[in-house]
Amino acid sequence: MDRSLPLAGLRVFEFVHMVMGPTCGLVLADMGAEVIKVEPPEGDHTRKLTASGAGFFPAYNRNKKSLAIDLRSPQGRATIRRLLASADVVTENFRPGAMQKLGLGYDELARENPRLVYCSHKGFLSGPYAHRTALDEMAQMMGGLAYMTGPRGRPLRAGASVNDVMGGLFGAIAVMGALMQRAVTGRGQYVESALYENNVFLMAQHMMESVATGRPAVPMPDRVRAWAVYDTFATADGEQVFVGVVTDTQWKVFCESFGLAEFLADPLLQTNPQRVEQRARTIPVITGLFSRMTKAELMARFESLGLPFAPIARPEDLFDDPHLNASGGLAPLTLPGGAGTKVPILPIEMDGRRLGVRLDLPRVGEHTRGVLADGGFSQAEIDALAAAGAIREG
Repeated sequence: MDRSLPLAGLRVFEFVHMVMGPTCGLVLADMGAEVIKVEPPEGDHTRKLTASGAGFFPAYNRNKKSLAIDLRSPQGRATIRRLLASADVVTENFRPGAMQKLGLGYDELARENPRLVYCSHKGFLSGPYAHRTALDEMAQMMGGLAYMTGPRGRPLRAGASVNDVMGGLFGAIAVMGALMQRAVTGRGQYVESALYENNVFLMAQHMMESVATGRPAVPMPDRVRAWAVYDTFATADGEQVFVGVVTDTQWKVFCESFGLAEFLADPLLQTNPQRVEQRARTIPVITGLFSRMTKAELMARFESLGLPFAPIARPEDLFDDPHLNASGGLAPLTLPGGAGTKVPILPIEMDGRRLGVRLDLPRVGEHTRGVLADGGFSQAEIDALAAAGAIREG
């Protein structure tokens, strides 16, 4: 255990799968908590996902220990109840009522462990929708994000599991807040995070936009840009670069560098609101300029000018990103099949330090015996549980 990490000494048991619950545990684990992933003997089914789900397990389960235990058996349930009596945190993201049926709901566990912080990750917080089963994409559809992402009449989910990931982050924030309060009161509490409410939080800027302007928010592909130059442009070598010119100072620098003296002198282009109104005549000129430059030339020019720009990258391009590799933003990881790769770590620094990979992805039940021994079980008791099939050792 690295005692220099902020959550060192904290013991977390997670009953989770897919993305939202594992993301919460990932944050706590990366920050130093001992996070114990409770799995059935056959393993978390997320391990077996293919296609677009193939990246879920390797992305969100580093720095965790695997405890494989059969919660369908009386011995398994009794074992986990004994372990949870001294836990700091429990997290779960199963369907409403599932943990209560196992005798592992907050009320049951808090009677034995009043200091327990218990976090549920759900589709909806308390209210008329609370009973519904939800998925990230459902939250995006009913929460306005799909409407804002696609063009009019063509709702489109975002290109990542934004609600799952952010829902896990908000769960971790709630857990840390509850732990801070526990330090004062001596008691834990029940906290929740949810997909739908997370998505609505993302929509706050567009909801407030409609109030401020008196007009409905327009989907991103169809909306009027807030800045004069804020677009993706094609380059001479068939590539694309996004560039932004968003202040009066940047406009002056841009026009001087690209020989657009007539734009600088034009009385209709002196302020950003004016320039937004004149995009129909300025953008074609700028598009023509950029179409005669290569991607590398355009990026080099914008970098030398200190103007915003971005290449259009694909996910696989990020493995070779020089900034991520030089700054430690990617950490080595071994995939379940044994192949080595790199994985993005938390996008924060603490005291100049990145929080990397301390434990590789766990095998199913890899830490079962050690977790039980740390929880006060004798070797004879562990052997008996193994013989009864209540646990699995990796």
